[in-house]
Amino acid sequence: MPSSRKQRSRPRPTDSKSRIRRGRPKVCMLCKDRVTHVDYKDSSLLRRFMSERGKIKSRSSTGTCTQHQAAVALAIKNAREMALLPYVVRTLAGDKGGRGRRGGPGGGRPDRPDGPRPDGPRPDRAAPTAENAEGTDAATVSAAASSPEADESNVEDGAAVEAVIAVIAEPVS
Repeated sequence: MPSSRKQRSRPRPTDSKSRIRRGRPKVCMLCKDRVTHVDYKDSSLLRRFMSERGKIKSRSSTGTCTQHQAAVALAIKNAREMALLPYVVRTLAGDKGGRGRRGGPGGGRPDRPDGPRPDGPRPDRAAPTAENAEGTDAATVSAAASSPEADESNVEDGAAVEAVIAVIAEPVS
């Protein structure tokens, strides 16, 4: 009785990694057009080998041969360096879909709206003003006024600066 292994017909692997390939093999577009040199200035040609996010596509998805894939990758890197092609293509937040700020599936917290607070920053994080600086000492107010968090629009007004100077100038009791 012949073994069942010999009776079964198995498809033969067709590539070097013993994977079975179905369909027609892709042909290198650059070999077919007899391109000798891949120019980094030809951004329309190079964009064919990039994904919509700006990544370099693989050989298996484009069908390029090994030599041309290396030349295309080098040309894309040179074009990125010369600012002819982007390193990354940013997408809008609405295009992403289900993820919120923290990256969990399904969005952020349903009880909080996305985006900045409609009533401004939280009161405990706001820069001190003349009204809430009554009980503070001059060192705290001057440190808050010179912090990088100070709003530049208040400095242009001059009113907030005068209020801080007035608080600093009054004696501490």
